[in-house]
Amino acid sequence: MASTSRTRRGRGRGSGSSSLRPPPSTLPLIIEEFFIVVCEDPLVKKKLPNKFADYLDGQEPAKVYLRAADCGPRLWTVEVLFDGQGRMYLDKGWEKFAIAHGVDFGWFLHLKYEGDDVLTVKVFDGTMCRRYYYSDGEDTDDESDDDVRPCIHPL
Repeated sequence: MASTSRTRRGRGRGSGSSSLRPPPSTLPLIIEEFFIVVCEDPLVKKKLPNKFADYLDGQEPAKVYLRAADCGPRLWTVEVLFDGQGRMYLDKGWEKFAIAHGVDFGWFLHLKYEGDDVLTVKVFDGTMCRRYYYSDGEDTDDESDDDVRPCIHPL
C-alpha cells in the first residue's frame, strides 16, 4: 500500500508561524506584572515573587510606593525587606495599605511595576471580582498620616 502525504495548511500546530518569533529561551526576561493571593493574615508582610526580585537584579529598593489602580494619585509608602535568600517582602506600611483597601483572606492582588519603585495594585475580593476605589480628593503620600484613611469602595 502506498503512503500518501498530506500537507496541512492554515492555523494551529505545524503552520510554520514559529519561525517568525525567536524561541522563548532567547526572549529577554521582563517581569513587570505579577499577582499575590492572600493565603494568610492579610496584615502581615507579603512575599513578592522570586522572579520579580531577580528582575530587580541588585537594585534592591529600601521602599516601594503602592498606588491602588483607579484611586487617584495617592501613593502608599511600603518598606521592602530582603531576607538574604533572594526573597523580597512588602513590610512596614503594607498593613496601612491593606486596612485602607479592606484586603482580606482569599483575596487576589494584581501588581504592575511602573518603574521608579511604583507598583500599581488592582484588588480582587473573595468572589474574584475587581474592587474599584476612588480617592477622597487628597493626593498626599501617607508618610505624613498618623492614621489610616480608607479608600472608598463604591457599593
